[in-house]
Amino acid sequence: MSDTKRPDLIEDPYPMQRLIGFHMVDWSEGYARFELPLRAELMNRYGIPHGGLYAVLLDTVLGYAGSFTGDAVRKQMVMTLSLTTNFLSRPSGKVLFGEGRRTGGGKSTYFAEGTVTDETGVLVATGSGTFRYRKGQTA
Repeated sequence: MSDTKRPDLIEDPYPMQRLIGFHMVDWSEGYARFELPLRAELMNRYGIPHGGLYAVLLDTVLGYAGSFTGDAVRKQMVMTLSLTTNFLSRPSGKVLFGEGRRTGGGKSTYFAEGTVTDETGVLVATGSGTFRYRKGQTA
């Protein structure tokens, strides 16, 4: 986890975030962390978290990991070019944590890697992605 102490940079959830129920808990240069409390509506027919949750969480943390500006007003938007999700296990706990880190790139694209764990430390998924910076896009 990073040492971000700037609550003004923690963004309010966007509509899909509110629907699924995940939220940002940390964000700094090259790093993002989100949390998702599990509930019955998020489970698949086997009673375990739907794999799409892992992909959504990874896509989100990897995207945010490369879009930090340090300025609450000037936001850098990005778009996903590719996303690979590896499903490793099922969680033992009741909360998922997604962590993403920017690993490289240049002016227009970047690469990121991330993990999804639960509060007991079980690694349930990993992912990597390629992202493009949106020119002139601020929210």
